[in-house]
Amino acid sequence: MSIQNNKMVSVTYDLYVGGENEEPELMEQATAQNPLTFCFGIGMMLAEFEKNLHGLKVSDTFDFKIDSKDAYGEYDDENLVDLPREIFEVDGKLDENMVFVGNVVPLMDSDGTRINAQVVEISDKTIKVDFNHPLAGETLHFKGSVLEVRDATEQELASFMGGGCSGGCSGCGGGCGDDHDAEGSSCGCGGDCDCK
Repeated sequence: MSIQNNKMVSVTYDLYVGGENEEPELMEQATAQNPLTFCFGIGMMLAEFEKNLHGLKVSDTFDFKIDSKDAYGEYDDENLVDLPREIFEVDGKLDENMVFVGNVVPLMDSDGTRINAQVVEISDKTIKVDFNHPLAGETLHFKGSVLEVRDATEQELASFMGGGCSGGCSGCGGGCGDDHDAEGSSCGCGGDCDCK
């Protein structure tokens, strides 16, 4: 059975980042004990990630790169923003277990959409956060292998799509660098779906 739309796919991979003149850095791994598992062809993953896996079978290996423009876009300095410190405070105090330089904090935009931001700097009046995806501006280099390909169950399809798999890839910008959850929907290519 090969990787096609509406198939459940499990893969292992090493994700490396770094430009042509840089030493590649291992950013993330999906192992045989904790693989990336997802429903193929429904937009859970980056379109280019799925394009490179399409048609592969169990035990096939892969080694491909995704340019930043087809992954998480270029780094945008306008996404570096100073926010009032009080929006991070509870009863006038900053939760230092949550808000510290380097940590990613969940915020909401004016429409109530959850967005993640990395804390860059903390001052007396403002907190500078970075709304760029952690892998913005990076070329993603995946090396891995296919562990499993099977038909998705009705229950899996319903849980991912609210009733069915429609195909079509929208590309995602979610959980790079996150730990893989029980359903395996994280990954270096966007599984914990916060679609753009």
